[in-house]
Order: sequence, then C-alpha cells, then structure tokens
Amino acid sequence: MMVGEILTAHSVLVKAFLAFILTGLIVVPLMSRRNPLGFRKASFIYTMIFQALATMIAFSGIVAIFVGKLPWSASTIVMIVAWVALMYIEIKKYKLIKHANVQKESTFALLRGAFVKIGLLELLLVAMVVVMKVLEFKGILKLS
Repeated sequence: MMVGEILTAHSVLVKAFLAFILTGLIVVPLMSRRNPLGFRKASFIYTMIFQALATMIAFSGIVAIFVGKLPWSASTIVMIVAWVALMYIEIKKYKLIKHANVQKESTFALLRGAFVKIGLLELLLVAMVVVMKVLEFKGILKLS
C-alpha cells in the first residue's frame, strides 16, 4: 500500500519535472530577450528549481526501492544514470552561463540558444526514461 503511494508521488514529480523543463524552455529565453543579466538570474533560478525537482524524484525513487524492497533492475540503473546525466548537464550549463560575458551580444545570443538546445536534450532524456518505464510496465520491454 505505501509503495503504491510512493510510486504515485514519484510519477507525479516526473510529470511536474517534464512540465517545468518545457515551461523553462519558453519562459526563460522570452523573459530575458534583451536583458543579459536577467537571463543569468533566470538561469540560476531555473537551475535551482531543476535540481530541487530532480532530487525529489531521485529521493522518492530510492525510498520506493528500499521501502518496497524492489529489485535493482536494469531500468533502475538506467534511471539513476539518466538522473546523474541530467544533473551534470544542468550544472555545466549554469556554470557556462554564470562565467560567460553575457554583456557581449554574440555570447548572449549563443547562450540563449544553448539554453534552449540543452533544455530540449534534457526533456528528451526524461521522456525516453518515461517511455522506457511505460513499455516495461505494459510488458513490451523486458529489462532485468
């Protein structure tokens, strides 16, 4: 009973995370179209929320594994690797924006484009893990 609730919370968090990434792809570049320092600040806020949501997802997944005595399967390992990759990519992206000379117009334009492209990559990575789990749940994909 408790494991079902934890997995439901995990699922809701993943959906909220997908919505957050998609919203961030639209809002951050549009809000800071002409404001390089605003872009840097928005990127920082985005990164902090991104990391908070990703950490909540990881925590709820780990709690489900230990409370529910779920096995460490290949799909669990794929989810952990995807989480590590997401955190690494997001931290690298933020550090790049933080240390770049955003006052220079060409750098600012490049970083705004990179923000969107990296966000799309992160969105794709999360979506691929979700599809993997759906296919596994339906019995179409077997990962042991």
